[in-house]
Amino acid sequence: MANPTTYFGWVMPNSADLVTDLPADFNVFGQGVDTSMSQLLGGTTGQVLSKTSATNMAFTWVTPTDQTPLTTKGDLFTFSTVDARIGVGANDTVLTADSTQSTGLKWATPSSTPSFAGCRLNKVSGNQSIPDSTYTAVTWPTEVFDVGGYHTGTESKITIPAGKAGKYRFSWRTGVTASACNVRLYVNGTGGTSAAVLTAINSEANGSTIVLNLAVADFVECYIYQTSGSAKIVYDEANGAVGYIWFDCNYLGA
Repeated sequence: MANPTTYFGWVMPNSADLVTDLPADFNVFGQGVDTSMSQLLGGTTGQVLSKTSATNMAFTWVTPTDQTPLTTKGDLFTFSTVDARIGVGANDTVLTADSTQSTGLKWATPSSTPSFAGCRLNKVSGNQSIPDSTYTAVTWPTEVFDVGGYHTGTESKITIPAGKAGKYRFSWRTGVTASACNVRLYVNGTGGTSAAVLTAINSEANGSTIVLNLAVADFVECYIYQTSGSAKIVYDEANGAVGYIWFDCNYLGA
């Protein structure tokens, strides 16, 4: 009966074997097959065969570690020390990095949108006389709004409050009827530097805008200069300056 199969070496009957020997021969053959396949026994639902070594027929049953853990609509596939699932977050939450979490991620309510900071000033009432040939700060008796405490009373200044140093956009429109008039933006009482001055010439209502980088307690003012030969008036809204006269700032960020 020395008739082994090519790959597994299972012994089979050969043509010289007697018919009376066949039961015993098949018993030897069957036991060889059964022994070789013993590594395939066992296992449970969801498991797969895994090689335990390079030896032929060396297998064991294992539970796969690379299966998706996702179970629900919106789940995310991530990793801790093994594959992991993050369930879908609540409506309007955002995925946020968090090193205290096993996966380094969590769902969280987004931070509030930064609120507006700044002010708008105008002259609802109170004309102002601008002398000839003298730079004069425009006063602002009316706060259309002041979010953050940038202006006080009727003063000419917009002052940067604590905690709000950074970039600001300033806009203004003011002036007097004069043969020659310009409006300058002063920073901390100085209007002679390129960062602090913008001039519009020969117009009843001069206006412009500029972005400045300012520190806490810095202050900004509009100054008018006119050379008509006599004092001129910056009119309030009650005297027809509705929509012409304003001074405002908007905090853009640090």
